[in-house]
Amino acid sequence: MPVSNTRLRYGAVAMTLHWLIAAAIIFNLCLGLYVANILTDQDPSRFGLLQLHKSVGLTVLVLSLARLCWRLVNPVPPLPDTLTPALKVLARCTHYLLYFLMIAIPLAGWALVSSSPLGLSTPYFGLFHWPNIPLLADLPRVQKVPLRHEFFALHASLAFSAIALIALHIAGALYHQMHRDDVLRRMLPGTRIVGET
Repeated sequence: MPVSNTRLRYGAVAMTLHWLIAAAIIFNLCLGLYVANILTDQDPSRFGLLQLHKSVGLTVLVLSLARLCWRLVNPVPPLPDTLTPALKVLARCTHYLLYFLMIAIPLAGWALVSSSPLGLSTPYFGLFHWPNIPLLADLPRVQKVPLRHEFFALHASLAFSAIALIALHIAGALYHQMHRDDVLRRMLPGTRIVGET
């Protein structure tokens, strides 16, 4: 499998980043919902799970920025000619919005943590302390409290938007699979694409 994208399929780097980010996002959405809706503030496991949620989110941010940079220098395979213009627009808009959310959700989470009156940094998987955003961390406590509520609402709204968009993305992948147009297979390692030698 080539490292870079070709006109027929995604390369090894794009595939690896896609599936790592997808797994991390789905895991973190589930973890975030669990912590927010199941655990009480007094639950002893809440703090550790929140630290894990933050570490995974920051990993998504770094991997998503790497993926965006890789995509800018590696053109993606074109959509099949069998798709209608409306479906092509829908596919492109879905991908652009997913890229936006993959970066915006962890940024909003980072801003949320940075605006916390507690002023705690994130122990990134226990390896080192990920710093807070200085502009927010250095604000007086009285200014942090309302900002923290705003960033929480933004983070949650973006996360719920991602859930809806991921469902649409999966539906699109299943649509392509039902129509056997190779769009899903070109992102799956070990599959054969029509026209490959």
